[in-house]
Amino acid sequence: MSAGRQAARRSPGPRDTGEPWGGVRPFSIKTKLGALVVTSVLITTGLSVIAVHTKTELRFITVFSMIATLLITQFVAHSLTAPLDEMNAVARSISHGDYTRRVRENRRDELGDLAGTINHMADDLEAQDRQRKELVANVSHELRTPIAGLRAVLENIVDGVTEADPETMRTALRQTERLGRLVETLLDLSRLDNGVVPLRTRRFEVWPYLSGVLKEANMVASARAGMATGSGSHTRTDVHLHLDVDPLDLTALADPERIHQVVANLIDNAVKHSPPHGRVTVRARPGALPDSLELEVIDEGPGIPRSEWHRVFERFNRGAVTRPHGPGSDGGTGLGLAIARWAVDLHGGRIGVAESERGCRILVTLPGLPTTTS
Repeated sequence: MSAGRQAARRSPGPRDTGEPWGGVRPFSIKTKLGALVVTSVLITTGLSVIAVHTKTELRFITVFSMIATLLITQFVAHSLTAPLDEMNAVARSISHGDYTRRVRENRRDELGDLAGTINHMADDLEAQDRQRKELVANVSHELRTPIAGLRAVLENIVDGVTEADPETMRTALRQTERLGRLVETLLDLSRLDNGVVPLRTRRFEVWPYLSGVLKEANMVASARAGMATGSGSHTRTDVHLHLDVDPLDLTALADPERIHQVVANLIDNAVKHSPPHGRVTVRARPGALPDSLELEVIDEGPGIPRSEWHRVFERFNRGAVTRPHGPGSDGGTGLGLAIARWAVDLHGGRIGVAESERGCRILVTLPGLPTTTS
């Protein structure tokens, strides 16, 4: 989820919606400064009138008027500078890496809006800092096992404990392939951060294309199943992948590589959370608009609570179901669905959780003619 992300989050937007006086808030800084000027003029005028009626010397009136105006100005200035000092202190703490401090939001003027914006920024920075730490922990965990396995294989070969036979080399190859998958994930994350990836759209037939994606997913699952137990990757070979395309000659206009990322990540996530010997269905149908396409990936797992729907595609989010149901499964890095959303956004499409009687149903809508090319 920037991802998106993030949907359904508190926004520090303007607070003057529906305010009286044609949008001018009664407690805004403009109002206070205007009141200061009016009050100063009234005080000066009043003292001048008193001076005329009492025949008081003008110099005394001038001194009294200046003193009264300065006192009122000091009061207003303090009410404006005090929260700025607090905001400055909080901003300085944030710049030093302390994201726990917040500004009091007890004002109804522009400074109150600024306080809300600073607090919202601190929330975002705190979440990103936490996500970075989680990423380091996840990557460290994911890297440690294949590196240790590969090192053990190579040490045994060097020490003469085992021969460099095809089976031993296949074991080493599986470990390097797992490292390659992790690097690809990190590269996808880098592309997601940069946000500049050209689309290479072309028309292709949906049935053979998706059939190839599913076949590749089965091959990857079989290869993972051959890895050593406790490697930390999910080894689901018991889940059946089913393809449903109607009509069979359905075509799509999109970037095949990016759509491959979408479908592969959605299948991977669905397989992780499927029950033993479950079924994952990939469904493709024509969209409502010309050249548009609707893709669905449906599993038979526990589903996603509606309260979590808006967080499903956030980075590093592993959802309310923290443990996948398959044997030897883990939650992954929490980037797959965020990458899927990124690829769909590149096409100007939509992705989200849809209603389903059982399990989880992810619906992807592609517009056919992309609205963006970068």
